[in-house]
Amino acid sequence: MQAIHPDWRAAAMALIIGSAGAALFWAIGFPAALLTGPATAVSIATILGVRCIIPPALRDGVFLLIGVSIGSTVTPEVISTAMAWPLSLAVLLVTLVFVLVFAMIALERIFRFDRMTAMLSATPGHLSYVLGLSTDMGADVPRVALVQSMRVLLLTLVVPVLVALWGVEGTSQLADRGMIAIWGLALIFPLSLALGWVLKRLQIPAPLLLGAMAVSALGQASDLTPGALPAWVIGAAFIAMGSLIGTRFIGVDRAGLLGALMAGLVCTFIACGVAALGAVLASEIVGLPPAVLLLAFAPGGVEVMAAIAIETGLEPAFVAAHHVFRLLALTVMVPVMVVWARRG
Repeated sequence: MQAIHPDWRAAAMALIIGSAGAALFWAIGFPAALLTGPATAVSIATILGVRCIIPPALRDGVFLLIGVSIGSTVTPEVISTAMAWPLSLAVLLVTLVFVLVFAMIALERIFRFDRMTAMLSATPGHLSYVLGLSTDMGADVPRVALVQSMRVLLLTLVVPVLVALWGVEGTSQLADRGMIAIWGLALIFPLSLALGWVLKRLQIPAPLLLGAMAVSALGQASDLTPGALPAWVIGAAFIAMGSLIGTRFIGVDRAGLLGALMAGLVCTFIACGVAALGAVLASEIVGLPPAVLLLAFAPGGVEVMAAIAIETGLEPAFVAAHHVFRLLALTVMVPVMVVWARRG
């Protein structure tokens, strides 16, 4: 009998711990428990030395499922708001600049980061891109990675709480059209993989999620593949996504963890404060609740924020579009900031 590969044993451990975290957070009534519980539990486990891994194949499958789920929530009401999106995207761009500058100043003056390390640690997203630049620019890569990982975890925990405190009920749940037929899934998933591959070749952020989202949305709009994925499938995808966030802390330098935690807290406080102000302003422009705009503006991972939007029912397509725009904007903005930081 062939032995189970160590990575899949570590994946099973991550999912077991993540499921326990989800159950605990659900029991205490924490917002978005299927995401926040696993993220917290697996983060603690990995920091304590437990080997937890989400293999690439499982990760990609989760992104596909969440993309299909987002696409299934694209309603006529969401589409009707699209004309106002350029205005909210402009507000988002302004918030990005303020978050980056304020967080960079805080990291330099409070935590004594050097200019380049502070700038890259303060960048609100695009982790793989930022880490690549950190290596090339001679920044303190472990420090950047720790602060960025802490930012993603803290935003995953804080944003659902802020949305809950705002007291807004989501309305973007798909009307009960039953479950997607098996033949529909057999059509959606291959097409999503194909489109995701094309987007990846074009170096588009979150290609599998976007590919699945586009294919699913077209299927819903054309009434070719109506219906939604079973709730238990989406719940399992959320648990795996939360567990994936926790695995960011594998091999973390425990000596620098407290400093990274404090730096991450400051960056998260700045990001949430600026995002909330931008959300209030943009909500007046686009006519959506501020909580929706907060999800769209909070600089967490595309997949994570979109998943929170699905679970809370707050305009997942709108939220996902804004986060993709954020990553594309950072692709242009960060090199400019790097040049400025080097001259400074």
